Amino acid sequence: MRTHCFLTEPALIRLTLTRILNPAPLVILLFLIVGILSVAPARAADRDKLEAFLTVTGFDVALDSIALSAEHAPDMLGMSSSDFGSNWSSMAAQVFSSKVVHGMALDMLEATMTDELLDHGAGFYASDLGQRLVAVENASHLADDDMKGADGDALVEEYAQSNPERLDILKELNAAVDSGDNGVRAIQEIQVRFLMAASNAGVLDGEIDEAALRAIMEEGAAELRESIKESSLSSSAHTYQSLSDDDLADYVIALKNPTMQQVYELMNAIQHEVMADRFEALADRMAGAKQGQEL
Repeated sequence: MRTHCFLTEPALIRLTLTRILNPAPLVILLFLIVGILSVAPARAADRDKLEAFLTVTGFDVALDSIALSAEHAPDMLGMSSSDFGSNWSSMAAQVFSSKVVHGMALDMLEATMTDELLDHGAGFYASDLGQRLVAVENASHLADDDMKGADGDALVEEYAQSNPERLDILKELNAAVDSGDNGVRAIQEIQVRFLMAASNAGVLDGEIDEAALRAIMEEGAAELRESIKESSLSSSAHTYQSLSDDDLADYVIALKNPTMQQVYELMNAIQHEVMADRFEALADRMAGAKQGQEL
């Protein structure tokens, strides 16, 4: 399952914090990433089929990779992991445990995924091409970000000289996964929910004015959009380097199918909601750990 969520721009987050920390009262507004999560379909898919869907599409590995983003949490607050004690790693692992994350995703899928969507998505990813795609996507989800970025950047430069058509296919592929600004809005919402939860829990020294935070986030939306576009292209170049141009062109066609578009809208929304929820839970745990360090 092709997913991407480039959560953190640490330098931008630290700058944002210095501009919005103030003693004003908190107003916390929690939003679902996409409205589809709040509307259950007439006939939801069977849970056993949903668990099989997670595996055949690789969405189980994509969900597990959410835990890797936890390492950025202290940096998003202008802090370091040492500020939260020697048990930071185990604390983050508990909050982002595979059992919890998968359970949340399955609950949301059970309430929203129809048999039609499930069968369409699983049918494609169970094919020969689909399984080859899942294999490289699973490996990419768990790869070292620095290595993946360096390799992807080099490949983008190489393709620009030797195979510009392949670059165009990769750009089409990324646009098919997120054709609008959903990725930008999702990342902003995750950041806002985490920062507000951290402020409300007392992790930060001052309180955050949410309206000011959202305004500053909006000011940086264009920069974030370009950053996501560049990172997505680099990531795709790395991930799919073993596949042919024809394979990727066929993937683009499959992704543009209207039913597959609905599958991806739902899967992206679930991934983003799970991530936002877990970062809010992590903020509560960070508050307790920080207080323990200060005693």
